Amino acid sequence: MQIGYTLMCEQAGPRELVRFAAEAEEAGFPFAVMSDHYFPWLDSQGHSPYAWSVLGAVAQATQRLELMTYVTCPTVRYHPAVVAQKAATVGLLSDGRFTLGLGAGENLNEHVVGGGWPPVNVRHDMLGEALDIIDALFDGGYVTYQGKHFHVDSAKLWDLPEHRVPIGVAVSGPQSVRAFAPKADVMISTEPDPELGPQWDAESRGSGTARKVGQLPVSWDADADAAVARAHDQFRWFAGGWKVNAELPGTAAFAGASQFVRPEDVAQQIPCGDDVEKIVEGVRPFVEAGYTDVALVQIGGDAQGPFLEAATKEILPALAEAFG
Repeated sequence: MQIGYTLMCEQAGPRELVRFAAEAEEAGFPFAVMSDHYFPWLDSQGHSPYAWSVLGAVAQATQRLELMTYVTCPTVRYHPAVVAQKAATVGLLSDGRFTLGLGAGENLNEHVVGGGWPPVNVRHDMLGEALDIIDALFDGGYVTYQGKHFHVDSAKLWDLPEHRVPIGVAVSGPQSVRAFAPKADVMISTEPDPELGPQWDAESRGSGTARKVGQLPVSWDADADAAVARAHDQFRWFAGGWKVNAELPGTAAFAGASQFVRPEDVAQQIPCGDDVEKIVEGVRPFVEAGYTDVALVQIGGDAQGPFLEAATKEILPALAEAFG
C-alpha cells in the first residue's frame, strides 16, 4: 500500500499547490494526485487554477514524486487529441513520473464551453472513444479517427516520453469496469468496493494485479471542533454521491443540495482532528478491498502545513506500521 497526497486545485492557488507538492515530497509521500476542475464545488473552497500548468511547474519543483491527474475528463472541455498531447508533455517534463487519470466528467466543469451535458450512457460512449484516440496517439505515428462523437484528422504527437504514459480510468461499478478496463492500465475509484478490483484484473488489458488508486479526505487539526467545522464548510458536497454530483451545474447547486448536511454527518464520514488511528481505520477498507494506493486529501488550503508536518512524524509511520 502506497499512501499519496492530493493536490486539490479547488482549495489552493497555483503557487501554493507547487509549494505543497515540494513539501509533500519532502514529507515522504511517494506520489501525488491532482484534480482537474474549472470550478470548485463550493464557494468557500475559493480556487480552481488550470491543472496542467500547475503540473508542469510541479514536475520541475519535484524529483521523485509520482504524479497523476485525478481525474481529467477528455470529452467536452478538452478534445482527447489535446489531452494526449498534454499528458505526453507532462510525462517528459516529469521524467516518466506521470500517470494520466481519466473519467467521464462532471457538469460542474464541462458546462463552461456551452456544449451541453449528455446523459451518462453517452458520456461513457464518449470516454470510450477518447481512450481509443489517446491510446493510438501514444503509439506514435499519425492518427485519423472517425467516431460517433470525435473526429481526428491526421494527428501526431511529436514529443513522446521514452516510456508510455500509463492510463487510469475512474470506475464506479461493474458496467464501467467492463467498458474501460480493457482500455486502461490503472483502476481509479473513490469507494473501497471489494468487487471492483478482481473484475478489473480479469478484464484489464494488463497481466497480473493492476494498480488501483483510491482517495480518502481527512481534516487534520489539533482542534477537533475546528477540523469538523472546516470539513463541513468545504467538503459537505460529497454527501450527494457521484450520481448526483456529476449532474449539478455550479457551486450554488452544490450549496443547495448539501444545505441539510450537518457537521456531525460530515464527521461520521471524514476523519477529523489529530487522531492518527482514525486515518488508519479510514484507509483499512481500501487495503481490504485490494487497492494498491490511497491518496489522502487534507481539507483546507490553509491547513496543509500542520498536516504535512504530522504526515512525516505520525501519519505516514502509523500507516506504514499498519499496512506495510
